[in-house]
Parts: sequence; C-alpha cells; structure tokens
Amino acid sequence: MAVRLHTKLGLIPDEERLEASPDAVVVHEPTIGATSRSKGSLFAVIAASAGGAKTREATQYLADEIERSYYYDESAGIPICLEKALQGANRRLVHRREAHGLQPGSVGIAVAVVRERELYVATAGEVDAFLARAGGLLTLPEEERGPGVPTTDDLRVDVWRGELLVGDVLVLASREFARRLGPEEIRRSVTTLHPGSAAQHLHHELLAEGATGSDAILVIEATEIPATRTDRTLVPVKAAEPLAGAPDSSPIPLADSVAAGASAVQGRARTAGAAGAAAVTGLVDRLLDVLPHRAAPYRRVTPLADRRGSQRRLGIVALGALGVVLVLGLVLWVSGGAFGGRQQGIQQVNAGEDALAAARQQLDLVFGGGADLVAGDPQKALVDLREAWRQLGLAQQAGISAGRLAPLRDQAAGGLDRLYGVVNTGSAVLVPPKKISATPDLTELVSGPDGALYSIDRSAHTVVRFDSSKRSAQVVVKMGDGTGNGVGDPWMLAVGGPDVLILDHNGAMWRWRPADKTGHGTLASVHIGGSVTWGTDILDIGTYLRNADAGLYNLYVIDPSSRQILRYTPAADGSGFPSDPTNYLATASDVSGYQQMFIDGDIYTLTHDSVIRLSNGRPDQWTPGALPDQADLRAGHDYRQMTASAARRDGRIYVYDAAHARVIAYDKRTGDFIEQYIAAEGTPPFTDVRGMVVVERTNGRPNSLLWVGPDRLYLTVLQPLPAAGASPAPTPGPSPSASHTARPTRSPAHTARPAASPSASP
Repeated sequence: MAVRLHTKLGLIPDEERLEASPDAVVVHEPTIGATSRSKGSLFAVIAASAGGAKTREATQYLADEIERSYYYDESAGIPICLEKALQGANRRLVHRREAHGLQPGSVGIAVAVVRERELYVATAGEVDAFLARAGGLLTLPEEERGPGVPTTDDLRVDVWRGELLVGDVLVLASREFARRLGPEEIRRSVTTLHPGSAAQHLHHELLAEGATGSDAILVIEATEIPATRTDRTLVPVKAAEPLAGAPDSSPIPLADSVAAGASAVQGRARTAGAAGAAAVTGLVDRLLDVLPHRAAPYRRVTPLADRRGSQRRLGIVALGALGVVLVLGLVLWVSGGAFGGRQQGIQQVNAGEDALAAARQQLDLVFGGGADLVAGDPQKALVDLREAWRQLGLAQQAGISAGRLAPLRDQAAGGLDRLYGVVNTGSAVLVPPKKISATPDLTELVSGPDGALYSIDRSAHTVVRFDSSKRSAQVVVKMGDGTGNGVGDPWMLAVGGPDVLILDHNGAMWRWRPADKTGHGTLASVHIGGSVTWGTDILDIGTYLRNADAGLYNLYVIDPSSRQILRYTPAADGSGFPSDPTNYLATASDVSGYQQMFIDGDIYTLTHDSVIRLSNGRPDQWTPGALPDQADLRAGHDYRQMTASAARRDGRIYVYDAAHARVIAYDKRTGDFIEQYIAAEGTPPFTDVRGMVVVERTNGRPNSLLWVGPDRLYLTVLQPLPAAGASPAPTPGPSPSASHTARPTRSPAHTARPAASPSASP
C-alpha cells in the first residue's frame, strides 16, 4: 500500500523553559490541502545570545513575520520565498523599536520547511540544524553560515535542499546545546528516543550543565502512515419493506392467471388472422401471373461519354494486368539465376569443399599413416601445416561450418605450436583468496629483500606479504599506519636495497623494511625533495642499487607531465631523496606509452606492442624478435606485464601477452624469440595477470613463474606438462630474487600496466 510521510514533533513547553530564555519556536502545519501541497509545513527556532524582555519581543516578532511572509508570498518556489521571508523580517526588525539595544548579529534563525518528501533548511547566526540519518549526524546547511540578525546589510541566507526519508530526525536548536552537550550526545538522544522524550532529555542535560539563557529546541521525526485505511466492513443495505421491488399482483386469488391466459389467446388470434390474409393475397398474385399479357417494349440509349469512360477503364485494367505479368516474369527470371547468383553459390560451396579437401591432404602428409613429420622433418612440416591452415581459412570464408573445421584446426594448431616453441604448462594455486581477505582485489607483485613476495590488496587498502614456502599471506601495512596522517591508499610498489617502497594515492612515499623472515618490520616515510611535483599520471617507479653495503639506491619515476624518466639520488644517510631529480633521457620524449620499466644497468620499458631498451638515456638497437605465429595462429598482441633475469644483458625477458593469454620468453642479450608458454587444457589460464616474478633455477632445472590474478597467487613451472596431460604439482622452492618487481596499471579500469625494477648491481 502506498505510504506518505508524517512528522512527529518534540519541543519544550513554555512553562518548563527557563525564565530568562528569550527564544521563540514556530510550528505551522497547514490544515488546508492546497496550502500543504504548495508551501508545506514550517518549523523555526529563533534564539538570542542575550536575555531580556526586549530580546524576547524581538524573537517573537521575527517568528511572526517569518511565518506571515512565507505563507503570504506565492511569487516563487520554496527556496526563494524562504530567503525573502528571512531577509524581509530582518529589514523590518531593524526599523522597529524591538531592535533598539540589540547587538548586531545577536539573534540566530533556523528555519525548516517540509513538503511531502522535500526538506529545505536555512540557518543564520547562533543556531544549529542537524539531520540524523542512518546512525549519522549531518550539520545543515553544509556551507559556512552567515551572521545573525539584526544587520543593516542584506542577510546572507543559504537554503539547503534534500530528500526527507522515513526515520530521519531533524533537530533545530540554539547553539548552547552543541557547545555544552556536543553533537554525539544529540545524535544518540534523537536516534534512540521518541522526539518528545529526546527534547526533554536534551533540555534536562542542558540545565544540568548550568545553562541560564537560550534553551530552544525542536525535534522533528519523519514517519510513515498508510495512504488509506479501512475502519469497518461494508454490509449490504436491506429494504424496510419486504416486498419492495417485487412485481405488482392482484389481491384476488387466480385473477392474475386468468388475465394472463386471456391475453395469450388474444395474441394467438391476431397472429392467425395475419397469416390467413397473407395466404389469400399470395394466391391472387399467382392467378394474375398466369393470365396472358403484353410485354413492355425495352429500349436503352447509352450516351457517348459513358461509352468512352468504359473504354478508358478497360484500357487501365489491361495495362495493370500487363504490368503484373511483367513483374512476375522479372522475379522468376532473377530467382532463376539471371545474375549468376545460384551459380556463384554453387561455385562457393565447391570452393569450400575443395579447400577443406586440400587441408585434409596437407594434414595427411604430416600426420598420415602414423607418421610425425613435425619431429622427422620440421621444415617440411612447417610448410605443409601453414598451407593447411591457409586452406582452412579459405574453407571458413566459403561458408564451411565451424563444426567440420574444428577438429582439423585443432590438429593443425597442435602441430604448429610444436614448431613455434609453444610450451603447454600447468599452474597451481599457492595462496587461495580465503587466506588473503574477504574479497581480495590484488595488484602489483614484487620480490622483497627478505625473499617474500609483496602485493597490494585494493579492496582492503593493504600491502600483503606472501610466504611462498608456507603458502600463507599476511597484512604488513594497511591504510592509516605510520606517523602523521599515515599511509594513504597504497598505489605502487618497488624494491630498493633493504626496503619495500610504497607510493600511496596521496603522492607520499613510504618504506617497509623487513626485520626478520616472519613478516615483522618497520614503516617509515621517505622524504622526496626537489621542485618537481608528482601528479596522478605517474606510470611507474623503480630503483637501482648504488651501494649494497650502505643500502643506497637511486629512484626512477616515469612522469608523462615532464616527458622524462626522473632520476633521484639518495641522501648519504639513506633517509630520502632531498635533491632535485635529473633527467635520465637525453632528450625529452613522450613516455605516456610506457607501462613498466626494468632496471639492471640498462632500462627496459614495456609498451602495448614492444619492449624498448634504453642505454645511457637513449634507445639502442636491441629489439624483441618477431613471433613465429603472428602471421597465422596468433595475429597481433597486447603486452601487459614484464619480468626478467637480474643479470645485466644475460638470461631471459618474460612478457605477458593478454591478447592470447600467453607468456613469451625473449633472449635478454640478443632479443631473439625463445619460446612461449600457454596454459594446458584444464589448468588455470594466463588471464588478467596483475603481476609476475620469475624464479631462476640452476643445475638445469626449469625456471618458475610466480604471478597474481585478481584474487590469488599462482606458481607456474615453465616446462611442458607430463605426457598424461595432468598438471604437475609444482612446489614453491626457493623464493624469487629480490631484484624483480612487477605491477599492473594504475588506471581505474584495472588494465594491466606492470612495472619491474631490480635492485641488483650491473
């Protein structure tokens, strides 16, 4: 059932008010429906800081003038009428005797208007208006209020407008309540007590605090009442006369039956007479028809205009019939293959079947008869499989169904993947979501100086430490930790020497220094000096270890606003970076496309489609090699993450390609393509990778990749799965080197823009 708002009021009776109180209270709820719908109900508290009879007269005059002016003015909406009413009352008070002796601004006014679900509040001077909603307390209006009355200048009035909800409580009170009791006591009273009880309780508390002057308070609670209600059940009305509405009848017994029978006999007699008369008239007409008679002469004269009109209509009909025949003939001609459509359809079907047969033939050359040309003759197998793939594409264009093409595509793709260095790996979950937080949203992954992994949980606003050997997670830094205002919402991570650097969304830099292998450590702020101000467009931070014994390292920042990679030099005591940064790039360039940097003496920067190596501030000749499958199986790419071996120009660079859910390995020295890793069927795929770190093995053991998705930490051994197809059970093994960090993007859409910055000396 529809509901409407109803207000419950709580105020202090005049006999219970302080004798010295000069305050006035206005409560006006119109009884006329038109006035209630257009102007609403008016509530006001007029409070004065000084007592006295003249002040009491001034507050009462203001109350009467505000009420009269507001309901009299129909020229505009509620906010304007309310503002005009307060300003007009102030002007009239200035010129009256009641204002003599009043200090300027000594009288405060709080006015509220409630119209259906609309709430309007205006205040001026030493009064307060509070709105209690959902357990909280708001001060209205939100803007800084103006001085009170009387004032010779135009009174400044800011009208706050909002929606009044069921359960809201509005409090209009003099400033003494907030000063002596505090907003928390007001909120607790109005949210737990009835409005009348709340007003009485607050007034008693005010008297207990020793107040002797202003004590006006008005509490208004919004409740709901049904729009309609049923008080009693409707019953049918019974007539006083039992025979009311019945047909009239004669009091003489059998008189009505006899009269009805006589009337029926009369009606039948009339019907029989009419039928006899009609039979006689018909017999006479038949006799007259058989008598001989002369036929009347027939002659018709057709005018010339009528004959021409008939001829014109016949001509139009003939032309219409001829047009219909022509249209039908044209339709049949076209549908019968006049333009070669059917012939083209037949040719297309034939071409598709021919392409499908050619693809089968090429695949038979590679895998037919139990042979495996991929292992026996890779060069010949590559040519045949590429041709088979091309023929399958032609068959698809010719309209061959996907169901017929799927097994052949899988067979061709499997052979090409073997030739293209594709390794089908399996991943295992090291740390599940329940060990991180209620609803984790991970980003960033760096390898700390203590051998543990560190990540940011955006949903909990914390920095999480992963112990891969124990498969556990713990929070080491949360928003608000630290001195002063504390750490803001964590944004980026990097590792420098003995520190895990944390950049928050406030632009402040912090360092977490592990104290042991169990997750204990110290948090301190890092001073960033200089005249360059970081904006919200910073793309990545990284470090380079200068002095391992002293734990000193340079700080690098990709700043698109400066068109530079800024390089900060540490202070001698390691407390921060007090000096102005220097420009790493020899020439200012557009760095907005850089997503991540990896520093090992050179700086490797990752973009969406390439990896660029910077040496001495300039790009050198190093470029990643072409991918063998970019012309057929996996066209295009979208690079999102990067990690690499710690040694300078030695080992491998691993790049995550989000377009095809794969990780690609390049030679760090030459840039040549080595191999690529794709999740085997039934294992966690490389989708939405938010950060990754490589674990380098020795003694011929395969490297491992630690990476985070949105809500968990994975471990992937970079080797093929066993022949049975089951995923191996990877073990964490030794923790990754502290020289790698990786991070996804800091954009709101969570598009991955990783970054990595090793701290190892070149």
